[in-house]
Amino acid sequence: MNDLSVPPKGTGDAGPSPNLARPVPVVRLIIQNSQGKVLFLRRAETAYADGGWCLPGGKVDYGETVEAAAKKELLEETSLICQKPRFLFHQDSLPPYPGSMHCINFYYECTVTGELNVNPESSDWIWMGPEELEAHEVVFRNDEAVTRFWGESHLPYSDEG
Repeated sequence: MNDLSVPPKGTGDAGPSPNLARPVPVVRLIIQNSQGKVLFLRRAETAYADGGWCLPGGKVDYGETVEAAAKKELLEETSLICQKPRFLFHQDSLPPYPGSMHCINFYYECTVTGELNVNPESSDWIWMGPEELEAHEVVFRNDEAVTRFWGESHLPYSDEG
């Protein structure tokens, strides 16, 4: 499994590359099922955290709103359609080692429609509750985010009313 506190081979201590010299905006979606468990995807064939579990989401593209990115990333990664996204909070993910990515994560919750089908960036999916977090390698500090989410007593989100 990947340890994000250790630089990937060949990165050295030269500081951030020109593409990583600024924080990267990232969206993450917290989607609950009727039991209050949250959807996680197992990363596959990716440069970062291959094999780890994370919330659906990804980088915000230049000229794209954060909400539009949330909808786009969810559709691309899961084939699910985001309904009524609601901003929850942000999280600073400072670089864990020199030259690594500095992300600012924007967390949304939403309801979804459609059938769940993961794209090639993921090898599997799971619904996790608080009791299941420690048994899985959750990456990108998404475990901290869902723990905060659950701690704020969020009931399963409904797009009704």
